[in-house]
Amino acid sequence: MAEDPRGRGELAAVAAHFAARRDELLQRWRAAADGDPELTTASALSRAQFHDHIPEVLDSFERRLRARWRDEKAAAAADQREGAAEHGAHRWQQGYQQREAMREWRHLQLCLVDELEAFGAAHAEIGAGAMSAARRALAELCSEGVCESADQYAQLQQAEAAGRLRDCERALAELGEVEARRAATWREAAHDLRGSLGIVKNATVALDHEDDAPARARAHTLAQRGIVVMQSLLNDLIDLARLEAGQERREAAPFDAATLLEELCLGMRPLAATRRLALAGSGPATLPVEGDRVKTYRIAQNLLLNAVKYTERGGVAVTWEADPTDESARWVLCVQDTGPGLQPGSGSPLANALKAATDEAQAVGEKAEAAGEPSAEAEPPPLLRSQSAPPTSDEPPSEGIGLAIVKRLCELLDASLELHTERGKGTTFRVIFPRRY
Repeated sequence: MAEDPRGRGELAAVAAHFAARRDELLQRWRAAADGDPELTTASALSRAQFHDHIPEVLDSFERRLRARWRDEKAAAAADQREGAAEHGAHRWQQGYQQREAMREWRHLQLCLVDELEAFGAAHAEIGAGAMSAARRALAELCSEGVCESADQYAQLQQAEAAGRLRDCERALAELGEVEARRAATWREAAHDLRGSLGIVKNATVALDHEDDAPARARAHTLAQRGIVVMQSLLNDLIDLARLEAGQERREAAPFDAATLLEELCLGMRPLAATRRLALAGSGPATLPVEGDRVKTYRIAQNLLLNAVKYTERGGVAVTWEADPTDESARWVLCVQDTGPGLQPGSGSPLANALKAATDEAQAVGEKAEAAGEPSAEAEPPPLLRSQSAPPTSDEPPSEGIGLAIVKRLCELLDASLELHTERGKGTTFRVIFPRRY
């Protein structure tokens, strides 16, 4: 059913005004975000990265105003919601806290409201009915944008939680194997040892009383492995809990990222060597940056440990450089491996969400570049050729709590985290840090 022709024409005039003022509106939005002391992540983004899906969302809003028929309005509204959801996923991948994403929507809403009111004041010929309809459409745009972005954050946080749950279940299963082997010994002391790592340590003492030497050696090895697994898991869970509770703070100071990463590679080579893997580090001899040295080291260390853990043959490469698209504002860390890579949908929940957000971010960059915008970011290095056999099970590899910690640390440091992977071509994690705060 069509609306009143006069009112429809007036709404079309509002849509035409917003389209003509698009660049100015986006500039005002960026200026408002840059001026907000609670928004720190946006300052490290290029123009195309900051705008992200918002131009498409505004296209849908303008189509909604121009629509003659209800089905046209419904289609525009659906596109508007989809763009807002994709924008939320991209902001998550760029390291935004949820509160930051919501404040950014607030600034956009204020810019659009101010523009609409200024248009109404300058065009008295626009009827009150058309202005009321435009205000309602604008309110729906911003409320749906906030809701869809918030929903994306909730879904992605659930994906992180699902990955952690699976890792905990696997660790408990490994501990269960230790318990099954030494059930007789543990049964006598279960009430003293329940819920503690001491149960495994005490069990290793009891193992010395086994008469069968090979059986004792196997059980001892299994118990020791259980200790290592549980201690590592508990340490990671404590780190993650501190991050999620907001107890970690960014401590920014000047340091040389090149020296930091060279030291990390040097310290990790013995571990790589035990798995018969090569570990190469390359980048400029010096890369002065401002940031949190300890947390940057933890990000690189966790990514490198995961790469070594899940690579069976070949090696791991660590590279660092100033961002070629903006050397003064950002720098880039890449950790690549020759592991089996991931098929679409076969990774952990967090890895899948991260890869989807990375792919969407690349699509936005390519679209901006095709439209003549400066390149939002440099292309990631090509994936290394896999030298590892495909997994023998359909069960996805655990990313450990390590990847969740990396994601939280990146959010704390206003850094974007990208995952590039393909079956048979290895995996690349890329972290894009601000060069100063």
